[in-house]
Amino acid sequence: MTDPIIDSQDRSVPQALRFTLVDWNTRASVRSSEHDYLLPPDLEQQLETRHWFPPGFLTYLTHPAIEAAGKAVVHRLSANHLVYFLDYTTVLEHRIVNRSVETIIHGELKVNIPSRMKTAALQLYTDEGYHALFSNSLAEQVAEVYGISLRPVMPHRITRLSTLLDRAPEEHRALAWFLVGFVSETIIAKELLEVCRDTLVSSVQAMLRDHLADEARHSRYFSEVFHYLWLTLNSRQRTFAARLLLDSIRVFFEADERWLRESLHSAGVDGTVVTEILGELASRQATLQRARSGAGATLQALKKAGVFDLPYNRQLFMKAGLIDG
Repeated sequence: MTDPIIDSQDRSVPQALRFTLVDWNTRASVRSSEHDYLLPPDLEQQLETRHWFPPGFLTYLTHPAIEAAGKAVVHRLSANHLVYFLDYTTVLEHRIVNRSVETIIHGELKVNIPSRMKTAALQLYTDEGYHALFSNSLAEQVAEVYGISLRPVMPHRITRLSTLLDRAPEEHRALAWFLVGFVSETIIAKELLEVCRDTLVSSVQAMLRDHLADEARHSRYFSEVFHYLWLTLNSRQRTFAARLLLDSIRVFFEADERWLRESLHSAGVDGTVVTEILGELASRQATLQRARSGAGATLQALKKAGVFDLPYNRQLFMKAGLIDG
């Protein structure tokens, strides 16, 4: 977790901006993990003391009506969320993050790409393909256990991000793809860190820890590349980037109301309770609180790169409630 991302031997770029995924051959989960991510034979016993997904992330599980429904309902709702999260991860890695990485690999950003930056991007691309593979594999297993058929082909967040990208002017399209990938990778590392602190079903725990080990390095890589790129942008590109970054961060913390409603109904939760839960989770204040808590690494990377040194950007993010004055 503390291994450096900067290779001090690279003289092709400034001292503070030297890009590599250190010891990728021995550290990347696709190269080093021994886990098969298969559900354990003692699954029923494990569920006496372990969870499918951390309860702290699913605050609605503490609703009196759900607690009164018993452990079986709690496990079903947690399994629903895990499958949803894994399906979303599979699509995110393929459709968003790897497309973002392609802008670095293939020179779409129209800036000089140091060779080590490109090599690291290719390694990261490989990592993300593996993350999609093991996320899909585990999702299929859990879905089979519970007979989960509620699996959106395109999760709400992916649809919203795709809309942002489609609306980007052609001249800024590659930049938009990179920026959304940057936001994704700096957010998911924090998210996985929090998830891994709970006691989960063993195969779920192993998969998430392997994913976290990779994403911690990816987050630092994307932060360094963002800093490098920001220094090359002109004023028009920076204005576009600031707005897109803000919009992207908001999207990552929106509640998927339609899916959650269906998930709760599938577990037999009363309609009145469902409406109450959705009202709390989807409120503007709840979304902002999630964003301020979960986007810390992203906001820190923006600050380090000098994004908030520009008055327009600082005011934009202050008005949105994401940073303080």
